[in-house]
Amino acid sequence: MRTPLPILERPAPPAVPFRRLTTLWVQITGTWCNLECAHCINASGPDDPWLKPLDGETIRAAIRDAARLGVKDVYFTGGEPFLHREILPLLGFALDLAPTTVLTNGTAITEAVADALAALAARAPYSFEIRVSLDDVNPEANDRVRGPGSWKKAVDAIERLSARGLLPIVTATEISTGGSGAGEGLSERFRRFLVARGIARPRVKIMPVFRIGRMPGDDGTRLSREMIEGFDLGLLQCSETRVVADGGVYACPILAGLPGARLSTGRLEAAFRPAPLYHGACVTCHQTGMTCRNG
Repeated sequence: MRTPLPILERPAPPAVPFRRLTTLWVQITGTWCNLECAHCINASGPDDPWLKPLDGETIRAAIRDAARLGVKDVYFTGGEPFLHREILPLLGFALDLAPTTVLTNGTAITEAVADALAALAARAPYSFEIRVSLDDVNPEANDRVRGPGSWKKAVDAIERLSARGLLPIVTATEISTGGSGAGEGLSERFRRFLVARGIARPRVKIMPVFRIGRMPGDDGTRLSREMIEGFDLGLLQCSETRVVADGGVYACPILAGLPGARLSTGRLEAAFRPAPLYHGACVTCHQTGMTCRNG
């Protein structure tokens, strides 16, 4: 009888040592969103989100812990954060403790919501940033990716926030360039577009394409120890970032909710351990120097 061949296991992925807590991300609505964007990295949408929203007390406890542990900034993301019924008081709570950013598709930022956000910013002891997603300056091109009517609602939100002095950061993905490295040209297109609409101090952030979620094309490439030899792992956001989301605390806002990225099912401090670079998205971060933070 032939002796069975041994099963070859993939080597354990390299890991990023935890250095300090700089940033806490709050996946406030999980993957619950009113849009269903073609390139969404966590496949958010309106129907039966696979990652559930967080309750307010869980969020407050995580932010309190983060502040005690020296966090430098807090980010709210989803899904769409403005679907959460407590979003405004939770933003106010965070702003009492740390600089705070919220990421949004802008569709729920009415005049009344914009007024409330301006009031939060006016009384906050820390800085408040709002990032609005818009993937093309052309309405038809944007709405092919993000859904009918989304361009106008996002642009209206940008103008409302700008009129109140909130200077939103317009965030686009390189999907319209095919991820071809044309980020600098895309950024300039957005700047010209915003200036033409009366926004004198445009702020733009360009994100690379992640072939994850609804975006097909993961070729199976993973980081190895040889690939990161000599690389400063402190440049990767998972060395300083932790994410509170349904199910626990995770290493990365891109991978929140995935078991491989979960570092703790309990308190924030229990997640202060090395983060495995196990996913294809880790390759993109390593190659592009991408960070989900505002910078």
